[in-house]
Amino acid sequence: MYAKVTRMAWQSSAGAIVLLPTLMLHPTAANTPCAPEALGVSRTLPIGTAGGLQVGLKTYPQSLVLEDHEVVLTFDDGPAAETTPAILNALAKECVKATFFIIGRNAESLPSIVKRQVAEGHTVGHHSYSHPAVTLRQLSEHAARDEILKGFAADDKAAYGTAVGAPRVPFFRFPGFADTPQLVDWLATQNVAVFGADFWASDWLDITPEKELALILERLEKERRGVLLLHDTRHQTAAMLPQLLREMKQRGFKIVHIVPGSQPNATRAAPEGWTSETDKIIADVFAKSHHHARAHSPAKNGAMGETKAPDAMPPTSEPKGPPSPAQ
Repeated sequence: MYAKVTRMAWQSSAGAIVLLPTLMLHPTAANTPCAPEALGVSRTLPIGTAGGLQVGLKTYPQSLVLEDHEVVLTFDDGPAAETTPAILNALAKECVKATFFIIGRNAESLPSIVKRQVAEGHTVGHHSYSHPAVTLRQLSEHAARDEILKGFAADDKAAYGTAVGAPRVPFFRFPGFADTPQLVDWLATQNVAVFGADFWASDWLDITPEKELALILERLEKERRGVLLLHDTRHQTAAMLPQLLREMKQRGFKIVHIVPGSQPNATRAAPEGWTSETDKIIADVFAKSHHHARAHSPAKNGAMGETKAPDAMPPTSEPKGPPSPAQ
């Protein structure tokens, strides 16, 4: 399966559970009509996952079929007590739906936020149980599978009150995008789609909300469509998100909301000469880590002058722990 779609040659949604405490905390989230000037959701795109799927041009040579100026918003590493509610508030104000790839132990700590995400119509995907610092690539296959399955169960229990069998939303993003052929093959047998990203916010960097906004808008104008990665654990992301959504509206960008579906999806192929950017980053970071005999060592991005590191730093036991950089 993975051999057919290699790095160099790859050419029933869950019902929302609205609990009384959630409604009491957010009584108008599902009932407030969208203002005419709100960004809103342009369309909902069901994603069929039977037999597996891998998308996101930073890691895979294919992505979702999106029209010009269509964007899928995704957030990693939450929930976080301080920042995720602020991000949900910003999305609600603009009637925008996003996909959250959550960490299992954070979901266990803050189930009310996960329930709010579901109640407000967002898609809740999965990002492992503990976001191991060494990445799943450095674990044994057995340990990596356990980490993924434990995350599925913790996320579903937080979101829906119970976890039985396959994940309700079969969407997964590898921490640090550090997959392996074996794990991708195994997830495909579980009918789970693996999401990379087409571009990202670089919000793991110590930058201002204004700088982050400028970076995202520059990349939006360059790429013109795709899956955007942000982190709902980052204060600067929560601060700049309202302005980003307004700018997207003014610039003619449209939001596509992804949900689980039953039919296979067409994909768009990467441009000729494509290579995996995340594999280069991961290899560079771990080579430097080995050379300096330390767990993490940033690599320099000459083009952007940014510090690169894989999405490999786990949150602390508190959900508001450090970010998981992916660039």
